[in-house]
Amino acid sequence: MPEAKIALDYRSELELLASVMLSAQSTDKLVNTVTPALFARFPTAGAYARSTPAELERYIQRVGLFRGKARNLHATMKILAAEHGGRLPRTREGLHELPGVGWKTAGVVANHAFGTPAFPVDTHVGRVARRLRLTSRTDPDKVEADLTKLLPSEQWGRAHQLFIWHGRRTCLARKPRCETCAIARLCPSAPRDLG
Repeated sequence: MPEAKIALDYRSELELLASVMLSAQSTDKLVNTVTPALFARFPTAGAYARSTPAELERYIQRVGLFRGKARNLHATMKILAAEHGGRLPRTREGLHELPGVGWKTAGVVANHAFGTPAFPVDTHVGRVARRLRLTSRTDPDKVEADLTKLLPSEQWGRAHQLFIWHGRRTCLARKPRCETCAIARLCPSAPRDLG
């Protein structure tokens, strides 16, 4: 799957952070429809900081949980503008300290913005990992701990992206497409009559 890549559209670290924050409980496709206007209006952390959560809501209201996301986005950008010169902290831990930035979000941003080894676990990663019997756990932090033991850290980011890509296109939640899966013969969850 050489075409596997992050599905969010962004041009900077700041845009990546905003996009990933908005993508929780929403689809990347929907996020990509609201962010062009958002990014045009708020090109810097300072521009966000000078706005209000209510103003941000108008730009992101089609995204799930938009009111809470607007509050968190505003609070995060105020901190970035006031304490970090408008730049993102360069570590997963530093990103995780920002309002509304969970461990998974921090991992995605650290990995894509800075190349920091991370294997963030979303629903797709967790599902594919369980179907491949690489873990039996459901807690994302525990799944991540299991997966990071299996690969060298320099492969975590790419593996994370491959798991998401595979989970969105082939190993679907309700009806996996085992008949077209490139790894079905290796998968303990695939029907045995495929080959």
